[in-house]
Amino acid sequence: MSTELLALIDKSFREIREGSIVIGRILEIQPQVVLVDIGYKSEGAIPVSEFEDEEIEVGKEIEVLLERLENDEGMIVLSKEKAAHKQNWDKIAKVFHDGGLVKGKVKSVVKGGLMVNVGVEAFLPGSQIDIIPPKDLTEYVGNIYEFKIVKINDERKNVVLSRREVIEAERAEQRQAFLQEVNAGDEVEGFVKNITDFGAFIDLKGMDGLLHITDMSWGRVNHPSEMLTIAQPIKVQILEVDKEKERVSLGLKQLTPNPWEDIENRFPVGDQVKGKITKLVPYGAFVEVAEGVEGLIHVSELSWTKRITRPSDVLELGQEIESVVLGINIEEQKISLGVRQLEPNPWDNVEARYPIGSTINGEVRNLTPYGAFIELEDGIDGMVHVSDLSWTRKINHPSETLKKGDELQAVVLEIDKDSQRISLGVKQLETDPWDEIGNRFNVGDLVKGTVAKIAAFGAFVQLEDDVDGLVHISQLSEEHVGKVKEVVNIGDEVEARVIKVDKAERRIGLSIKAASYTDEQLKKETAAFDALRPSSDLVGLEQAFQVAEEWSPGEEGEQEKE
Repeated sequence: MSTELLALIDKSFREIREGSIVIGRILEIQPQVVLVDIGYKSEGAIPVSEFEDEEIEVGKEIEVLLERLENDEGMIVLSKEKAAHKQNWDKIAKVFHDGGLVKGKVKSVVKGGLMVNVGVEAFLPGSQIDIIPPKDLTEYVGNIYEFKIVKINDERKNVVLSRREVIEAERAEQRQAFLQEVNAGDEVEGFVKNITDFGAFIDLKGMDGLLHITDMSWGRVNHPSEMLTIAQPIKVQILEVDKEKERVSLGLKQLTPNPWEDIENRFPVGDQVKGKITKLVPYGAFVEVAEGVEGLIHVSELSWTKRITRPSDVLELGQEIESVVLGINIEEQKISLGVRQLEPNPWDNVEARYPIGSTINGEVRNLTPYGAFIELEDGIDGMVHVSDLSWTRKINHPSETLKKGDELQAVVLEIDKDSQRISLGVKQLETDPWDEIGNRFNVGDLVKGTVAKIAAFGAFVQLEDDVDGLVHISQLSEEHVGKVKEVVNIGDEVEARVIKVDKAERRIGLSIKAASYTDEQLKKETAAFDALRPSSDLVGLEQAFQVAEEWSPGEEGEQEKE
């Protein structure tokens, strides 16, 4: 047998092997089937439905899959669809191993993604459809795209695709081209891809650039969403390009003139300006005086006299307001504004209106532990310190002699314009009785008075002209006294002997038990009294009321309870 004949027989045998793809010729077209001859002893019948997308005619050659050489009826079993599927699967497998791309048409939406026809049915997961996960998958149905094959399973004939990887690869190429082409200062166009609290990411043909919130406008922007929306077309300027890190910084405000240029000539210090309040904060109010230019009115610059704790108490957002330019810092782009400068400062000529030494009349506006505030005029108060209420009485709290709303006369003692303080005194309206105390009280004098206050160490007795004397606990009785209240109470009328007069310490020592002493006994008692230690046994008027156990006229009820 010749070599050529053997080769022909071998070829024919391979071509008609079950499971192989062979060439057939259409013999007859019937209503339900198409008869095809493959050069074997019988013809094969293929359903007409397998020729839906193809024109058929007698004599045309087609590729078919030989499934079986003979069925129960003695005919061979052929399939055009399965031949195409086998050929397409082989192509898909080759593309997958070569790392290439395949085109396909989206057929339908299924759970988790899309079904795509790439010659065979393939699955496109939702996460692999696009860079940004789509909201509506139906918009992809019927469209043709390029895909990367990410997984195939020969046994199950499953194919998994990715369109996202194709897009990312394209963007990577575009990104590299973009980075090589652009420079700082270039103007480029893109669209808003994403918005965050600190800015917006702009898609620049595959390259994402950051437009920071501070570079959106020369004026105040509270949030990027005030100016931008997703997918909005936008023109921006390249501020900085980092090719190694593949980062691009963008600017929008840089496309318009900087309103801070020549700002000192536009808003000279001392000029009055009008503007709108754009923001209220605890320390002040921001005012837009021109597009992109804001100034700050500090809370301390709202009034000369009123103590305003919160700007929102007197100002409103969006309010039109007039102010005075106080200062400009070009480097930090800050303008200091003031409202109180629109009116004269009442503290400038306060010394002329309230000369030191002059007498004033005012209403008690407020009482504090250290003194009383007297309203001299609207917004200007003077303060009487508790120590300047009386020459002779030790007053712990101004409420002992004053109450809110009282009309009070006082003397101007001191003025501090820088701190906006006026010091007043009530006791200065009278002569200091201690200047002549030696002419009125002498050791040995027998005096009468009323118990005004009680402390742990003794009792204070109010003498004539509101002068207080101290009866030490040791001077209350010949007997030992454990508590002052055991002998005297507030309001008691008592008679006592003066045993000490100390002008320097402004105190008078009294003795009730010495009221009936002879001169000789009195000398001894005075000597004993002088021997007491001021720091513990005898407490001066300045120290007396620092002791914990203390009573005053307003607390008589408490004494009775004890």
